[in-house]
Amino acid sequence: MEQSKKKISVIGSGIGGLAIAVRLAVKGHEVQVFESNCYPGGKADEFSVSGFRFDKGPSLLTMPEKIDELFYLAGKNPKDYFSYSSINESCRYFYDDGVIIRGFTDAKLFSEEIFKISNIPKKDTIEYLRKNAFIFKTTNHLFLEKSLHKLKTYFSVKVFLSALKIPWLNLFSSMDRINSKKFFDKKIVQIFNRFATYNGSDPYLAPAVLNSISNLEFNRGAFFADKGMSTIPKSLYKLALELGVKFNFNSFVDQIKVSNGKIEGLAIKDAFIAADIVVCNTDIYFVYNKLLAKQFRLNYKKDQPRSSSAIIFYWGINKVFKQLQIHNILFSKNYKEEFECIRGGNEIYSDPTVYINITSKRIKSDAPKQSENWFVMINVPHNSNQDWDKLILKSRKEIISKINRVLNCNIEDNILFERVVDPRNIETDTHSFKGALYGTSSNTRMSAFFRHPNFSKNIKGLYFCGGSVHPGGG
Repeated sequence: MEQSKKKISVIGSGIGGLAIAVRLAVKGHEVQVFESNCYPGGKADEFSVSGFRFDKGPSLLTMPEKIDELFYLAGKNPKDYFSYSSINESCRYFYDDGVIIRGFTDAKLFSEEIFKISNIPKKDTIEYLRKNAFIFKTTNHLFLEKSLHKLKTYFSVKVFLSALKIPWLNLFSSMDRINSKKFFDKKIVQIFNRFATYNGSDPYLAPAVLNSISNLEFNRGAFFADKGMSTIPKSLYKLALELGVKFNFNSFVDQIKVSNGKIEGLAIKDAFIAADIVVCNTDIYFVYNKLLAKQFRLNYKKDQPRSSSAIIFYWGINKVFKQLQIHNILFSKNYKEEFECIRGGNEIYSDPTVYINITSKRIKSDAPKQSENWFVMINVPHNSNQDWDKLILKSRKEIISKINRVLNCNIEDNILFERVVDPRNIETDTHSFKGALYGTSSNTRMSAFFRHPNFSKNIKGLYFCGGSVHPGGG
């Protein structure tokens, strides 16, 4: 983008849209945000009922310095807007045979935990985590900070040096293949395979370079938003307002207007909003098939494989479970079979891996006294017109059965409140095509190159941000 002052319209006020609005406002541009909901934040919203507060979406915070950076760019102290603290366990892992593994965020402590449980030498775990840190450091500049879709990217010294290290980046093996080769205990393999789900992928297909995701938790640390994840968009919204960004809520964009291959502005009801640049913080499929004229729709392949989705139960629980942490995983007995079921696309696995997030462990006001707010999630296929009402009933039954078996309780007796979200809600509420949480999947080694760039090659002044475009979510 040129540095002269531009009129810029941002479609969508998820965290990506808020972040780009802040960055552009800092550079002196005139920025407007158009949001179809009545609030900012996208998936990172919250709701409260009967004394329980729930974060609707994202629950684990890593790399909080990227949030701090936005405030520093604006000359502000991030602590005046948003606070977070480190947690010593990124997750607690439960298995059907009664084994519990604590996922310490300190690599040394975690290696000791693994040795205690599985007798895997501590040096093996440390070496594995160091290798993942090396992969992350090597690929970070290319995959996260630069565009793979611009020729000039490949002529930089950093990219050249990264290319020399390709033989050591595990690009040509799957996550599971590398993890199974490194660790003889299937429980430990399962822990590291799980990081594929951070961008909706399958560890038996996804390239092993994605093992580097574990570096964020075990080498760099995991964090907790002190007043809930929804305070991230709230703080960025406040900052954006102070920088002069104008927000338009309940504003449904009808069309992105293009003339002679260049952005003209937005059509919203009977109004036309002139713009030099448009940034879309919404699913790329929605942009091409709903917001652009028909001649542009062939520029995006809708048949690219989608990432997984989720069924989420929000439960108000009238009991405190001391064996649980903020983040908890109750693993399935057969992880490979579970992912094969998700890949099949039509069914819910009979023994799903269950994720339970309980923010009231840290934020006492998130639940009444002697109670807890449970965010309970399983990975499921994206929406392909399955009978979700039937699948929700089945998944609820399987989840409750698993919780009762692993935690030795009768959890149904403790549920005071329940709300359910499925791929249909995710699709309609967040404009995520087929309810896929992360746009296209990352199940091949070329996935990063096939993911849509964050700019249009055919329309000057059209840009994109968010999980469905490069570099992706997770």
